[in-house]
Amino acid sequence: MIMITPVILAGGNGSRLWPLSRQLRPKQFLPLTGSLSMLQETLTRLIPLEQHPPVVICNDEHRFLVAEQLRQLDIVPACILLEPEGRNTAPAIALAALQQLEHDPLALLLVLAADHRIIDETAFHESLLPAQTLAQQGCLVTFGVVPTHAETGYGYIQRGDPQGDHGFCVKRFVEKPDRTTAEDYLATGDYYWNSGMFLFQASRYLEELQRFRPDIHDACRRAMAGAIHDLNFIRLDEAEFLHCPADSIDYAILERTASASVVPLAAGWSDIGSWSSLWEACPQDAQGNAVRGDVLIHQSYDLMVHAEHRLVATVGVKDLIVVETKDAVLVVHRDRVQEVKQVAERLKEEGRPEYRWHREVYRPWGVYDCIDRGQRYQVKHITVKPGAKLSVQMHHHRAEHWVVVSGTAKVTNGESSYLVSENESTYIPIGRVHALENPGVIPLEIIEVQSGSYLGEDDIVRLEDRYGRQSC
Repeated sequence: MIMITPVILAGGNGSRLWPLSRQLRPKQFLPLTGSLSMLQETLTRLIPLEQHPPVVICNDEHRFLVAEQLRQLDIVPACILLEPEGRNTAPAIALAALQQLEHDPLALLLVLAADHRIIDETAFHESLLPAQTLAQQGCLVTFGVVPTHAETGYGYIQRGDPQGDHGFCVKRFVEKPDRTTAEDYLATGDYYWNSGMFLFQASRYLEELQRFRPDIHDACRRAMAGAIHDLNFIRLDEAEFLHCPADSIDYAILERTASASVVPLAAGWSDIGSWSSLWEACPQDAQGNAVRGDVLIHQSYDLMVHAEHRLVATVGVKDLIVVETKDAVLVVHRDRVQEVKQVAERLKEEGRPEYRWHREVYRPWGVYDCIDRGQRYQVKHITVKPGAKLSVQMHHHRAEHWVVVSGTAKVTNGESSYLVSENESTYIPIGRVHALENPGVIPLEIIEVQSGSYLGEDDIVRLEDRYGRQSC
């Protein structure tokens, strides 16, 4: 029996949902519509299928987020492929295809984005049956979402002649249309939204990539040939991969090949590509308001209010998105949410930390929250997972004071090693080699007070690290 191998594309920096989404924690790793992250929702909807373990592709700097979210679901992936830099979907899928050919020459790759929402999972599963048949015949199958309205934010696929049961040849791909054109597409019934989900044989994908984009094909082969295994990750040959051109699967192959097929999908799909689409996906009250967190609304309508840490109140407003996080607040009209990306880009250009990370920063050993800072001091709330250990390190410019709030810390301080219990503290002088470890079975929580002339994260000299990190 030919089984499906899910390929989860978990790259991307998610600037369109700033400030909730940041470069180091983009939307695919956030619980936007429930208790699970979008990556976890993508993985759990595949559980009923006959499948091989998934292949996950992500940016190198997101590797521990991916590994942790897989661990929370007790999912052991076939591999986690690390891209040193994003090169769009055509190279990413090529890497997965090359990896799977080593294990299953007949592999069918089900390529999914990690940040899409599907409401009707049964309809999604049913759409895979005709797609599998077409894929086994050598077709490159894309899933076309049956449009529910004249959407201008998606590309479209025009179907051609019928092909098998419930499938069609692809007549053409079209870019995002204007409103009038989108209404014309909707009226014909021959157009679908381009979902960015695919099913095909790994070997057929590579054949077509070699035919139309041999430069991408060959660069990916070289990058995989020089790849190394690092813990549970596969690291590509960075120099070779950075020579690979960037291109999407649509432009590189599907718009050129004669083997493209489309299978209609009516399953409540959304790419949650903006705050307005997230508002549409969330439950709303009788006044059209979607709220999350501590929110008080008075005579306000058609709002989305997301409050993470403080009470947010609205009075007499409508059609707004209001997002509150620990370090940023966004207020934007629902008709202008596409411009949020420009705000994120401006923050990036100015070197502002709010573009790259939240106040809470996740590490493979746990998380820290910078709760206060001044000219020569910084205060962090640090949580270390049971059994985890921070790197053995030293600092040139700062000293650290640690107060244990909960749990027990094992501290390395120069030549000494000792335990620090709740309500006890210790001091790490400037230049002293040190490490912090949680030997217990409950999370270790400490308050760290840093003092010194420079408090940046780049003042860390790592001497030993069980997670293989040189930075981050």
